[in-house]
Amino acid sequence: MTDAQAAERRKWLALALLATTQFVIVLDAAIVNVAIPSIGKDLHFSPENLTWIPNAYALTFGGFLLLGGRMADLLGRRRIFMVGLVVFSVGSLLGGLSGTEEQLIAFRALQGLGAALLAPSALSMVTNMFEEGAERNKALGVWGAVSGSGGAAGVLLGGILTQYAGWEWVLWVNVPIGIMAAILAPRLLVESRKEDDNKTFDAFGAVTVTAGLSLLVYGLVSTVSHGWGSSQTLLVLGLSALLLTIFVFNELRSSAPILPFRIFRSRTLTGANVVGLLIGAALFAMFFFLSRYMQQVLGYSALKAGLAYLPLALAIIGSAGAASALVTRLGFKPVLIAGMAMCAVALVWFSQLPVDGTYVGDLLGPMVIAAIGLGFAFVPVTIAAVSNISADDSGLASGLINTSQQVGGALGLAVLGTIASSRTQDLVTAAHGNPAALPGALTEGFQLAFLAGAGFAVAGIIATLVLVRGEDSRAIVGASPAELPTA
Repeated sequence: MTDAQAAERRKWLALALLATTQFVIVLDAAIVNVAIPSIGKDLHFSPENLTWIPNAYALTFGGFLLLGGRMADLLGRRRIFMVGLVVFSVGSLLGGLSGTEEQLIAFRALQGLGAALLAPSALSMVTNMFEEGAERNKALGVWGAVSGSGGAAGVLLGGILTQYAGWEWVLWVNVPIGIMAAILAPRLLVESRKEDDNKTFDAFGAVTVTAGLSLLVYGLVSTVSHGWGSSQTLLVLGLSALLLTIFVFNELRSSAPILPFRIFRSRTLTGANVVGLLIGAALFAMFFFLSRYMQQVLGYSALKAGLAYLPLALAIIGSAGAASALVTRLGFKPVLIAGMAMCAVALVWFSQLPVDGTYVGDLLGPMVIAAIGLGFAFVPVTIAAVSNISADDSGLASGLINTSQQVGGALGLAVLGTIASSRTQDLVTAAHGNPAALPGALTEGFQLAFLAGAGFAVAGIIATLVLVRGEDSRAIVGASPAELPTA
């Protein structure tokens, strides 16, 4: 084998390694959903605190994602990738060993921090390893396919592991993959960094925005037990507002902010991120409530719940491919509106779920519609978020849309989880704690949450119509799939 052939082979092996870690990051956001009822039972979670299992991960991932990208660019992408691997793997190991809800929430947050270091450094290395053009497009195609399949694999693998090995293994499965990646990384990955005289990091900005958002979520969730007018709720929400205000002032004054507000001069980028936040708010919670409905109301096993998601997962993958083709023919704005409309229809349908529902009669139809809507929404909103953006800001724009979706998902789940828990608690109290009333009370809580989620989807349609520029959308028409901008 010649040196050139060896270098080429090493490059594609490096892509396989980086894509595998991205697969695990995406998988980890989905894999816990099926395990949530089992985790809640074993660790004695209160119903309202169950939302912290996915939210602790999403908030730290979203809050530190932009900082992780800058650290990778300036300190070395391979170095930050390996640090992220260690943090992510340690968080996974300790999360599986958790004996209380507080421990699990803390270690899920540690996982999210590791993911925030891993994801941007891995994608930066992919774009640096492959030359712009057909080679890079092929590599990014592999990357996108692996990322898309992570969510699909997560729900199925989560069901299998929870059913046959215990919920702890939905976290421990990351550890051997992390160890393998850490061993291979020095052999396959070449160090690279961006030459920049400004070596400052806006860690203060990342900490204040993450802490502010976490307190906002905590304040929303605590209203179930303390009420909106309680001193604790008002204090927590007041601290959240203070921290988020400090974050804004810090970003305006920082020499190297994690979120330069100048990027919002692009109306389409602003609109795409607003819609991305609303997509997350409307649909991340859908998986959380569906998993609980199937297991706690219909009595599905974890494995059966995981298998029930397969049509949805396959439909997302298929619709995402179709959405890319439609964007090149119609532009991203009409495809995004169609996707959000289908999501709204599916969520309204879910809001009619009965206590004695059946899979074929009540779940399969809205699942497939939601999946098509997800594919039709995620692809065009991502393209919109990075379209007509300068090369210097492309990395920032890519990280920002991912951050918007993660933060939107966390905030949406907090709001919808609070709505569902409040309704369920009221009905259980009215029934004087009668256990026979619990399935009906849970179902009514889920119904109300799905209906509120449909409201977020409708708000996404309105934001698309008002904020996303038709001229930017039409500029994509006629492009080949390889020419579409990617985040």
